[in-house]
Amino acid sequence: MTSTITKPKAQSKKDQAFLDLIIDSIQDIKGKNIILLDLRKLPDAPASYFIICEGDSSTQIKAIAANVERRAKEEAGQRSHSEGQLSSKWVLVDFFDVVVHVFDKETRRYYELEELWSDARMTEYQNI
Repeated sequence: MTSTITKPKAQSKKDQAFLDLIIDSIQDIKGKNIILLDLRKLPDAPASYFIICEGDSSTQIKAIAANVERRAKEEAGQRSHSEGQLSSKWVLVDFFDVVVHVFDKETRRYYELEELWSDARMTEYQNI
């Protein structure tokens, strides 16, 4: 199944700035294969946005999640809840309307969140 790749229209400039901050926080720690799913038009979606990325090691996965949490708190005043730090195969950082999923490659492939939410608008970000 193919999905449409479009630039999502955020609800506000503040929302877009927060999404950009999260993407930048992931890129700071060299997170790979970053995808933003805009779930706002899907019925019963658990959040407005999912941001999905991966790291090469459990250390990098923890660092990505920690950087997202730290910068969101310091720069946007956003508090979060995170889970999965212990095994670091899949760390979830929950901002309620935005949920960040940081995976290792195998776990991401196993759960296939992009396929599960394939009706969402998808934006892919280049690795830098």
